[in-house]
This record gives sequence, C-alpha cells and structure tokens, in this order.
Amino acid sequence: MKKLFKNATIVDVFTGALDNACLLVEDDRIIGVGAYEDDCADEVVDLSGKYVCPGFIDGHMHIESTMMTPARLAEVSLPHGTTAVVADPHEIANVCGVDGLDYMLEASEDIPLKVFFTLPSCVPATAFDEAGGRLAAKDLRDFYHEERVVGLAEMMNYPGVIYRDEDVLEKIADAKKHNMVVDGHAPLLSGKKLDKYVGEGIGSDHECSNFEEALEKIKKGQMIMIREGTAARNLQALLPLFDARYSHRCMLATDDRHPADLLADGHIDNIVRKVGEYGKSVITAIQMATIQAAQYFSLPDIGAIAPGFKADFLVLDDLNSVSISEVYVDGELVAKDGEALPFDAPSVTRYIENIVKNSFHVSPLSAKDFYVQPNKKKCRVIMVRPGQLITDEWQTTLDFSKGNGVDLSRDILKLAVIERHKQTGHIGLGYVGGIGLKKGAIASSVSHDSHNIIVIGCTEEDMALAANRIIEMGGGNVVVANGKVLAEMRLPVAGLMSEESARQIALQNKLVRFAVDDLGVAEGMEPFMNMAFVSLPVIPHLKITPGGLVDVDKFERVSLFVEE
Repeated sequence: MKKLFKNATIVDVFTGALDNACLLVEDDRIIGVGAYEDDCADEVVDLSGKYVCPGFIDGHMHIESTMMTPARLAEVSLPHGTTAVVADPHEIANVCGVDGLDYMLEASEDIPLKVFFTLPSCVPATAFDEAGGRLAAKDLRDFYHEERVVGLAEMMNYPGVIYRDEDVLEKIADAKKHNMVVDGHAPLLSGKKLDKYVGEGIGSDHECSNFEEALEKIKKGQMIMIREGTAARNLQALLPLFDARYSHRCMLATDDRHPADLLADGHIDNIVRKVGEYGKSVITAIQMATIQAAQYFSLPDIGAIAPGFKADFLVLDDLNSVSISEVYVDGELVAKDGEALPFDAPSVTRYIENIVKNSFHVSPLSAKDFYVQPNKKKCRVIMVRPGQLITDEWQTTLDFSKGNGVDLSRDILKLAVIERHKQTGHIGLGYVGGIGLKKGAIASSVSHDSHNIIVIGCTEEDMALAANRIIEMGGGNVVVANGKVLAEMRLPVAGLMSEESARQIALQNKLVRFAVDDLGVAEGMEPFMNMAFVSLPVIPHLKITPGGLVDVDKFERVSLFVEE
C-alpha cells in the first residue's frame, strides 16, 4: 500500500535544510521525497503547515532504569517521538546473568519501539561488586548473532582496558570481529591513559561532564553522547558541542531517566527542545538524535527521510517547540496527540519469567545490622553532587556521643548496601552527605550496577524497616519514617522493573518522590536516582559496595575511618 504525505516541510538531516516536499511511503519504507501527484498513492495525507523529521534515537539507555518493561516504555516514549533506542541491559544482567539478556530480547520482540542492544561489557562492573550474574566473553558470543545486537556496551572497566586485562580485551576483540562498535564509559579519563583506552577501539563516551573533557575525546576520535537523564544532566555544560565544528561528532542519550520524568518532560524530544531554549540549533539537535546515531551504530535504514529508509518519522505542529502530533513506525501510525495506539505486549518464556521474578536471596535485617562502631578518627563521607553521578570524599569527625554518627545539622546520614543475590550476609556501611533527609529512611533495590539493596537513613530502626520492606516486595523503592511505611513502589521484575502501565508506574514514582520531599530532601534533588549511583564503583570518586568503601581513583578498597 502506498501513502502520500503532501505539503510537508521536511527536515533534511543530511544537509540541515528545510524542504517543502511530498513524502511517498510504500508499506514500511520511504520510496520518494519530492513532487508527487495524489493519484500515485492509495492514501493521501495533507500535512500543510506541519514539519516532518525522522524518528528520534536514544543512543544509550538502560530500559531497566525507566523501571518499565520494554512494552511499557514504548507506550510512553513513542508519543514523545522516540522510535528507536540502543539499550544496554547490564542492569538485569547483573541480577540474572544471561537469563536477563534473554528476557530483554523476548520482552522487546515486535513492539512498535525499535529496541537495539549493546551487550553488557562489565558484569559485574568491577571486582569490588557482588552481583547476581557474571558474564565472561564466552557468555556473550552467541548473542552477537541476534539481529538486534549492534555492539559491545559501555566499557566501564577502563583500568582493565588500560592495563590490558585478558577478559576485557577478549570482549572488545569479539565485538570487532563482528564489525560492531564498542561504547565507552570513562569519566574524567584524560591524557596518556585516555590514549590507551581509545586506542583499543572504544568509539564513544557518554560520561563527559564538561566541554574540555568532551573536546579532548572528540579530538582523539570518539563520538560524544550528550546525556540528559534524571540524575546526570550534562546538556548545559556541553552546549558548545552544538557548534558546527563539533556537532557532527555527537549524538543524544538519556542513559537513566525515571518514569515520572518521561511522562512529564519527555524523552529525546525533551533534550531537543532544551537545546532550542538554550539558543542552539534545533535542527542540529535533530541530526544528533537521528542520522548521527544511526550511522554510528551501523543502522543503515533508519535516521533519515530519504528513499530506501524505513518510514519512521514524526509529524510536528511546530519545529522549535518539538510539538509532536503524530508518530509513524514502518509506515504505520503508532502514536497520535500524545497517546500511543494500543499494541500487544510480547509473551516471555515461563522459565525466564520465573528467574527474573524470583531474584531476592537475603535474610531479614534488624537495627543492629546497621550499627557502626564509634571511632574518634576522621570518617570518609560520600558527598553527592546534584545533577551528577560523580561523588566526592569529605573527611570529617563524627560525633558518636549522642548516637550513631548521623549529623542532620551537617546533612550527614547513614548509608548501607546489602548483598541480596547469594545470601552472603555482606553489608557495607558508611555515611553520605548532600541528600537532605531530616528523618526516616529510604531504600531501593535499584543500586547500580549490581543492584543490591541500598539504604540511607537517620536511624537504624527505620533503615531496617525500609530494607525489609524491599525484600518483602521482591524489589522496589520505599520511604519510611518513625516506624511506618509512607510510600512504596513495587519493582518485581528482577527488582528493577514493573509490568504495570507507564502512568501507574509514574504515579508510584511521584508518590515516593513526594513522600521523600516531605522528609526534608533539598529542592532539585532526586534522591532515589542519586542514591542508586552511590554504589557504582566505576564513577569517581568515592563509592560503596557490600564489601565497604571504594576509592575509584585509586581503584582500591578504603576503610570507613581514615588511618592515621
């Protein structure tokens, strides 16, 4: 069947021009762009006064971090113009190993959102982590034959690359053997160490938090993914990259974005819109979000409005505000006026479903499990930076004369990470600053990348209550105070995702946010997302695992109290 979309203003992502033309589509592909008569098609759609651009591509994201299954993500992302995502399933792989990869492939099969995968390179992320799964190079090889696998995901173990760890290099070699990209993850890496890292074939980076870092990586051949998620918001700092001399080496990504933010603010369309608000070219942002991402990942038939390309495109009422009225995928209307059209979610093999829904192996906890032995030495406190994944180390003396070392006047709270995969009983204890809680505790089974239970609180009793509620729910987020559960969000799929509708998940997400705001969290702080990254020992500077604190810069464990 042929469809003619006439009188549109088409965004040409190859030249950056705006062209008045017709768009001729046959079945799932574009067969013509130019002047066509109505009688050349079976159906004619008049788009006078409207713009057409390719569907947006998220260059790097973790579907699990949206807390939605792939089908539920499609419901919310399609109306915002995202027609394809490149997903790294390392969150669920850290919990369930290869069964987690199988789940994501099955759960995303034949949904309107095109889901491509990069294979997790670091499961667990480091030797310091205690994950549920472990993926060696040999475990990934069969997955390279999957049609929707496009590369090796973010190589977070940059010391392993630099110092030539055998398994790390084997994974990179396998990706190259299949002519696929290797994504990077090397925050603040510079100079000769960066040379060694890039020299092994690492093609991109999404961790740049300042322009100078991004410029060095561009000059050394990397593509930069400009990230604007929930916790990590790097767009404003990287605005110079939208200038002509740099923009062709960039694409857009969300990495981790919570469901409430996806519904309220949008997906890649939100980033494109912000670019215009900051005074940069919306068309340049669209090029980053379409053809440049498609070319980097060798996706030859998406990302442009041109003959031979898949008919994945957006109809915009206004270009600068990125006001999307209709979304087409493979020539079919999949979203209209902010709503996705109904579609059937794929079924998942019962064995795989049983694995991902029974992922907790941990005993109940008590207040005494969170006690820290009083010490007069200086204590290492993990300091959170709002809007960043990077944390800092603050060394200070804690006052144990009145209790547990928590100091609300200085915003110092107790922190714990509890191993939940293999019943080891390991609990890492520490302190965190910058969260802002004045009472109660918060807990989550979303703690990157191993996804053990993480808890922040003012009292050991509330911390135990929060952790035990996570275990009872089989995963999720919870807010407690004074011995009572104030709000909770269930995530029964590997402790990471929910099968409920996007709106229901977003509502629960909002409720836990509102509850934690009432406990005194600072304005602009998203504590659950920030808390989730406090346990990721591949992002500078100080992190915590079930085995205790990790100095990421030195890549070694350190004691809670500073040795004199």
